[in-house]
Amino acid sequence: MPLQADCSLAQMNTLGLPAQAQWLAQPDNEAALQALLRDPAWAALPRTVIGDGSNLVLAGDIPGLVIRPALQGRAVVSEDSEHVLVEVGAGEHWDSFVAWTLAQGWQGLENLSLIPGACGAAPFQNIGAYGVELSDVLDAVDALSLRDGTARTFTRDECGFAYRDSRFKSAERGQWVITRLRVRLNRTPRLQLTYADLAARFADLPQAQQTPDGLRTLICNIRRAKLPDPVTLPNAGSFFKNPTVSADEHAALQQRFPDLVAFPQADGRVKLAAGWLIEQAGWKGRRVGDLGMHAQQALVLVNHGAAEGRATVTGAQVLAFAAQVRDSVQARFGVTLEQEPVILPAPTSDH
Repeated sequence: MPLQADCSLAQMNTLGLPAQAQWLAQPDNEAALQALLRDPAWAALPRTVIGDGSNLVLAGDIPGLVIRPALQGRAVVSEDSEHVLVEVGAGEHWDSFVAWTLAQGWQGLENLSLIPGACGAAPFQNIGAYGVELSDVLDAVDALSLRDGTARTFTRDECGFAYRDSRFKSAERGQWVITRLRVRLNRTPRLQLTYADLAARFADLPQAQQTPDGLRTLICNIRRAKLPDPVTLPNAGSFFKNPTVSADEHAALQQRFPDLVAFPQADGRVKLAAGWLIEQAGWKGRRVGDLGMHAQQALVLVNHGAAEGRATVTGAQVLAFAAQVRDSVQARFGVTLEQEPVILPAPTSDH
C-alpha cells in the first residue's frame, strides 16, 4: 500500500488548519490495513487515526504514521419483520449513509442527518443530535489494534458510550482503528421527536411529509440555517459540550439567570445549553482577528482567515481563542465548558 511522506493535512480538517503528517496511509480494505499495522518496518512509529477531520483541532504536525481509513461498503447483515441490521465501512461518508438507509425504507438515523464526518468516527464520538445518539441504534463495532493489527468486535455495551464519548475516545484512546460498524434500524417508523421545537415544526408539515424522509429534510434545513458550511466558512461543528450540573447548581443559576436554557436528565442532573452560555457571555458573532464564534450559532468556532483565503491561523491560536471563551463563561456563570473536538497531536492534558 502506498504511503505519502510529509503530507499536508490542511485539506483533511474542516477548520482548515495547517499541519503535516510524517507519513500518511489511506487503506481501502482491512487486509491492507492489517498488513500495515503488522509490518515491522513501521513498528517503531507512533500511530494516529483521523477521519474526515470534522471534529479535529490540528495543533501541529503529527509525527509517525497517520492512518485515514478509506474502507467502503454498505450491506445488510440480517433482517426480520421488524428490524434490519446494516453494516457500513469506516471510510463511508456518514450523511450519505443516512440518506441511503432512508432510501431503502429503513428508519432510525434521520435525527443524525447532516452530521459531517466519516462513519468510522461516529462511534468514536458517539455522535448525537435532536434527542438521538448513535448508541441508540448501534449493534457492534469492528476494529483493529493499532499496536499489532489484532481484530476485535465490540458490542454496543462494550463501547463504553457516554455523551459525546466512548472507550475509543477516552479509556482506550489511541489503541484502536475502527474498520466498520453495524446499526439496527426499524422497518416500521418510530420517530423521535423529544425536542419541542423540532416536534412543533414537524407537526406543521403537511401530513404527507410527516415521514422519516420528511423529518430528515426538516433537520437538514434547520442545520443548514443555523450552522455554517465548513467548505465556505471552516469550522469543526460544536466546539464545546453542553455542560451538566447538579439540580442545586441549576436552581442557583436559574435564580440569577431566569432565561437559562436547560434540560433535565434522567439521573436528576441538568444539562445546560453551552451555546446560550456563550451567547450570554458576549461571544455570539464576535470576532477576534481571524477567529470567531458564529453569528447564528454561538457554539460554533469559525476560521474567518481560511474563509478569506489566509491560511495563517494555527491550532495554537484556535486553542487560545477557545480558552478565552471558556474563561469568560466560567467567570460569568461558574460553569466550566469542555471542548468537544479532539486535539492532535494529543496534548499532555486536555481542557
